[in-house]
Amino acid sequence: MRLVTRRRHVDRRAEAGFTLVEMLVVIAIIGLIMGLVGPRVLSSLGESKVKTAKLQIESFSSSLDLFYLDTGRYPTSSEGLTALAQRPDNASVWNGPYLKTGAVPPDPWGHAYVYRAPAERGPYEIVSLGSDGQEGGAGTAADLSSDTTVASRQ
Repeated sequence: MRLVTRRRHVDRRAEAGFTLVEMLVVIAIIGLIMGLVGPRVLSSLGESKVKTAKLQIESFSSSLDLFYLDTGRYPTSSEGLTALAQRPDNASVWNGPYLKTGAVPPDPWGHAYVYRAPAERGPYEIVSLGSDGQEGGAGTAADLSSDTTVASRQ
């Protein structure tokens, strides 16, 4: 009788767990799902960086308007966006910093924003050079400008 109970116990242990084939099937299914979903998630990540850059440019524009109200002028190209975080030497009235962080953040791709004053279409222009960090480009590498950001809101 003892031999019969031991065999049943041994058989139950052998049945516990997954076989190699079952594990390979599960891994293959997970791989297929990631192959279908992964590119969509990554493309939305790129789009969210573009939206973040547009929002930062709009925030800089608001801060520049506050700077203008206080000083009567916009920062020069040489002062740049740093004038929003640190008092320029020639500013008699300055109620900054005009940025919440107290520093000029880089664009979502880690590049510095380009500030031009005066610009072709207004008193200033703020540009993010996109994911490639160079002028021109398409998709997420396209340049984002305060001229186009403000125009798209209107």
